[in-house]
Amino acid sequence: MQWPVSRDVHPDPVFLGALQRTNADVANTIAEFEPVVMLMESRYRSSAERWLGRGVEIWDIPTDDLWCRDSGPLFVINDNREIAVARIRFNGWGNKQAHVNDGRVAERVAERLGIPVIDAGVVGEAGGIEADGEGTLIAHESSWVNDNRDRDPRHTIERRLLQALGAEKMIWAPGIKGADITDYHIDALARFTRPGQIIIQLPERPDDRDPWSVSAFQTLELLRDATDAKGRSFDIVEVPEPYRTRVTSSDFVASYVNYYACNGAIVAAQFGDRETDTQARATLQTLFPDREIVTLNVDPIGETGGGIHCATQQQPSP
Repeated sequence: MQWPVSRDVHPDPVFLGALQRTNADVANTIAEFEPVVMLMESRYRSSAERWLGRGVEIWDIPTDDLWCRDSGPLFVINDNREIAVARIRFNGWGNKQAHVNDGRVAERVAERLGIPVIDAGVVGEAGGIEADGEGTLIAHESSWVNDNRDRDPRHTIERRLLQALGAEKMIWAPGIKGADITDYHIDALARFTRPGQIIIQLPERPDDRDPWSVSAFQTLELLRDATDAKGRSFDIVEVPEPYRTRVTSSDFVASYVNYYACNGAIVAAQFGDRETDTQARATLQTLFPDREIVTLNVDPIGETGGGIHCATQQQPSP
């Protein structure tokens, strides 16, 4: 995980403090189940330690913001259990945000771990792609085939992503360009829960006046018609979109599917909508019966455009 510190990105010191505390809540919760490393420049250590528990290790790697899913290291592993970092070049979601430190996080982590870096040859973010672990990737084209990331044609980007993640088949949905900073990352809408199964968050019904609704149902229909790398149709599980949220701003991200799967638990968000919070929790428990479902109030993270999955990046054991 990454400690957010940039006043260029978060100019309000009160909000930045709330964001840091929420980030610490996520880290401390995950640390109850598996080791957690928080990246930050050493000068922030003393203030961060007020919020971080003893189960969170701090590494002196400078950061700007907290989005480790996008700027952090994407780990890959071969048949000999050797780990490397597949470097997807992070450019601040199409140069929309300062990233002088975040743009170097992945390589600095690899250097500290003493593992090789494999350049994927693409510009983008790992939060913009979902992998099932058995050869299938899903993504919104809007966050990859986009001149603010990469000017190569889609087939070139697809080939490089498949090679970088050791996959065989890509399923593209259009997504939306320019509506949010990420150009609509797939991990706020649809995730693999296991090979052959996808969880997707949807409003009650399509609304032609709402581009997010149109895009979400478009992705749903494409996934319904698709098959994975093994030739299987997808079992698609729907969860409702929350409506009575504590935060009501138009750019607030309220995604139940943007959870983090750790050893023994699913760490997900709740938003204050009692009905949908309960439904989402029950659905996650059904999909992950052997894991504890832990839900957190992470509203400050949602206000900055992401969720728990966006703020984390898993590292495989050797």
